[in-house]
Amino acid sequence: MSAAAAPTHIPRANRPDRPPVPALPAFDELDQTHRQVLEHLAELDKLMTRLTLHGLDETSRDLARGICAFFESTARKHHADEERIVFPGLLASGNVRIIEHVQRLQQDHGWLEEDWIELAPQLQAVAQGFSWYDIDTLRLASGIFTALYQDHIALEESMIYPAARKLVADQVKSTQDRLAGG
Repeated sequence: MSAAAAPTHIPRANRPDRPPVPALPAFDELDQTHRQVLEHLAELDKLMTRLTLHGLDETSRDLARGICAFFESTARKHHADEERIVFPGLLASGNVRIIEHVQRLQQDHGWLEEDWIELAPQLQAVAQGFSWYDIDTLRLASGIFTALYQDHIALEESMIYPAARKLVADQVKSTQDRLAGG
């Protein structure tokens, strides 16, 4: 290749600063936590069966410890993340049906917390090897807690998360269009 045929550098004008593209909410992480919630609810059911058949033993204690650790940390953080990441945009969407469902889910978060506050001392007793827990109270409270959580997750995954994903995708597309001058 001769020197005359070599490409020459053509200076470009400086590009204008652009606002950053908004980060996508961590839906994969939220979905993963839902799977973990369902696994821990199954562990709670397993614990109820174990306590009924075998009473308080080391396996029961281990199950109770794992359940308590999860619902006292990961599950609470998950609800806070939904309140911060998922719900605000949907509440501002103007879609009355979606808004009503989000408000229901926010109410569920409060009820799940109340249910956990009632359930946790019984589970903590099991986790610590104390026999003062009441199996009937524990069974009733865990049934209510499990049913509400399963219903809550079903609504989020069937309607709310898809609506939130669409909202975010629409916002990203709008930002990209605006940046492209369209």
